[in-house]
Amino acid sequence: MSLQYFLTFLLIGGLAGWISGLITKGRGFGLAGNMIVGIVGAFIGGSIFSLVGIAAYGFIGRLIFAVAGALLFVYLLRFIKK
Repeated sequence: MSLQYFLTFLLIGGLAGWISGLITKGRGFGLAGNMIVGIVGAFIGGSIFSLVGIAAYGFIGRLIFAVAGALLFVYLLRFIKK
């Protein structure tokens, strides 16, 4: 894994967490929380979409998958919390 790939992964994770925070409750989770939610969401979104046979290309495609996964992750966290 190159440094550029790792930094892109963190950037996508941070953006996905921030966007999911805005969608779900109107604000983000802080820098570290956004990155954690976004990175976990990227794994969840990538796994689910690859099972269905849909692939993401480019920065925007990976960001969309990560946001979808992060939204699912936040929903699951709220469901478990209740």
